[in-house]
Amino acid sequence: MGRYVKGSEALARRLAAIPAEVAKALNPALKRSAEEVAADARSLAETSRRTGALLDSIDATGPGETTPAYAANGGRRTAEDGQAFVTAGSPDARHGHLVEFGTEERHHKDGTSTGKMPAEPFLLPAWRLNMKRVKNRLRRVIRAEVKRAAE
Repeated sequence: MGRYVKGSEALARRLAAIPAEVAKALNPALKRSAEEVAADARSLAETSRRTGALLDSIDATGPGETTPAYAANGGRRTAEDGQAFVTAGSPDARHGHLVEFGTEERHHKDGTSTGKMPAEPFLLPAWRLNMKRVKNRLRRVIRAEVKRAAE
């Protein structure tokens, strides 16, 4: 196959290299964004504070880091390049999902019932508060990295 444009092979190599470079360039922005979302989640969870264990368990995990052992889905998940996580959970606070989504009243055969606990969301609203800023930050990094790679 012939070359259509002089230097197209070099351009093809550059374009193939962009995704890995962009993912690596995104890492600091992703970590910063996860920390901002976690900080807002802590602020929102403050309203449901009883012991402070839930607040202390909210954690931001950046690329190359591993989530805490009691985070969602069993924890111990390592974020790859281009990934960041915000999790809630620890041995002292395994109830983050109950606070986030609430509970429904359940009646047992013995006549007792569990009360209904209203939802007091903190993770999803924290993400919604930061989503536009995070997306704009990531777009700026991607544009700058693609521009730099093209030069």
